[in-house]
Amino acid sequence: MQYRRFGRTGWQVSEIGYGMWGMAGWTGYDDQESLESLERSVALGCNFFDTAWDYGKGHSEKLLGQLVRAHPGQKLYTASKIPPKNSKWPSRRGYTLDECFPPDHIQEYTEKSLQNLGLESMDLIQFHVWEDAWAHDERWQRAIDDLKRQGLIQAVGISINRWEPWNSLESLRTGLVDAVQVIYNIFDQAPEDQLFPVCVEQDVAVIARVPFDEGTLTGTLTKESTWPAGDWRNSYFVPENLHASVERAEALRPLIPAGMTMPELALRFCLAHPTVSTVIPGMRKLRHVEANIAASDGHALPADLFKKLREHRWDRVPTEWSQ
Repeated sequence: MQYRRFGRTGWQVSEIGYGMWGMAGWTGYDDQESLESLERSVALGCNFFDTAWDYGKGHSEKLLGQLVRAHPGQKLYTASKIPPKNSKWPSRRGYTLDECFPPDHIQEYTEKSLQNLGLESMDLIQFHVWEDAWAHDERWQRAIDDLKRQGLIQAVGISINRWEPWNSLESLRTGLVDAVQVIYNIFDQAPEDQLFPVCVEQDVAVIARVPFDEGTLTGTLTKESTWPAGDWRNSYFVPENLHASVERAEALRPLIPAGMTMPELALRFCLAHPTVSTVIPGMRKLRHVEANIAASDGHALPADLFKKLREHRWDRVPTEWSQ
């Protein structure tokens, strides 16, 4: 495992972090399997874990807390997220801070997350949705400062709405945000345009999420793919999206080098950008942990291959199904 500096915090975090949504928010999860996979990731050098209160209403956080407490002598970085008070994902233009993150809500859910984790402090608390119109509202700023002074958190981050990397720039320029979590992958390259330069300017850490485009870039989906009732992917992979996504993934196959899988190619693409601090694929099974962490071996993608992958950029705008 290779490590990178996590922005102005100075933390050294694993290039491959652990996305924990699938351990509570998707169908087919199993706690024993999840814990075994988490333990394996630690053994392989993973030290950054991203969860949220909304992943099973704290269930994923409880699994992470169990992992951290099992390794008292090892630094494992904990990151969670405060849900918006109105329970709307993503936020929409015009939503107010009072609707999403009033100060008492920020305090309440940080404390709830810590209770789930069974810890006195967490490393990073993130806003699970964001509107840049809130950038200069002093209420969230004071609330975060209070949490830091109480020792409940060490750093604060923003999780940017899907396909809106521009919707955070003013907030980052306040100098009060330590990390930003954004969708970044072979298709979604837009963060490179404006977001990444501001992150470099402000020394803000970048957490690259959805490296596999919710599964498209694993190369396992087909136009006939379906999921069990209640699975979030049924609402995301509507035919309009599923068919186009599968076609885009299939167009990548000729570029995959011998001996490499599509998921590995997708992870190596994300790691090729120096502004990225860590990539957080969702992982539930041992084989996924081992395969994904193996992509952090210090070997960069060949420059010519990286250039060809850049041609597969797919600029999208939010729709009613892209929550």
